[in-house]
Amino acid sequence: MRRQRLSDQPEAWVSYLDRIAEANNWKQDGYRPLLVDGHELGQTSDAFAASLEKYPDVFVIEPNAVRLADGLSSYDERTEAIAACLNDIRQTRGIHGWRNENYPVGRTFERPVFEIERAAVPLLGTRGYGVHMNGYVRKDGGFFMWIARRSLQKATAPGKLDQMVGGGQPAGLSVRDNLIKECGEEAAIPRDLAEMARPVSAITYRCVRPEGFRWDLLWCYDLELPASFVPVAADGEVDEFMLMNINDVAAGIRETTDYKFNCALVILDFLIRHGFVEADDPDYEHLVTGLHPRF
Repeated sequence: MRRQRLSDQPEAWVSYLDRIAEANNWKQDGYRPLLVDGHELGQTSDAFAASLEKYPDVFVIEPNAVRLADGLSSYDERTEAIAACLNDIRQTRGIHGWRNENYPVGRTFERPVFEIERAAVPLLGTRGYGVHMNGYVRKDGGFFMWIARRSLQKATAPGKLDQMVGGGQPAGLSVRDNLIKECGEEAAIPRDLAEMARPVSAITYRCVRPEGFRWDLLWCYDLELPASFVPVAADGEVDEFMLMNINDVAAGIRETTDYKFNCALVILDFLIRHGFVEADDPDYEHLVTGLHPRF
């Protein structure tokens, strides 16, 4: 099948780059680093930093930084102390989308120094992690992708279009095990089929969203599915699945904001890797580097 070259539609380049720009709109003004043992582990808004002044035994608010108190030195001490603060804030002013699911916090995913509630990640501005899987089908000489429509009940991006499978990466679970779990929960993909998913890429971005500062790394997987397989929304997080021609998917990314902002990036990465966006197109380098910026 002929891959669709971007040069066939020159106006499309700006739109693809718009998706990357939307996911990298963060500016330092109004934010200060979250420091732990002298290392920057997040970016906290001045407004949320003010709400942390109530907890001086946990957070030290400085003119240009938020610092975790020196007396908190162990993983468990930090996790428990921060959890108490966040629970208090949740009770007094609310934290949207509370999930009772912890995310690891550290300079790298492999070496966390504490955990925090997932809904607080964009408030403290720590790095978030997720796993996204593109499910695709080759049939009748064409190339198709399964696209999910997010439930209107979702805390973030309700009703937006999404990968077939995607979810946050909690503490205490491997990326591969999390992917297999999400495959079963979100799309009723049997374990033996889910295990065939291939790790292919990782993308990252920093942006300001309604929920706060997003500084995420997403592990990307591809799974080629048999034409006979039809996903089923198993956990209520998806309203419907649609099998879409890849050119229609690409057009949706280029020309609309119908897709959840980070899912658009995962699909753009897929389009590049599978040759639907080619290296001789004018903005290829900007697209590739925009999906993998160095922070």
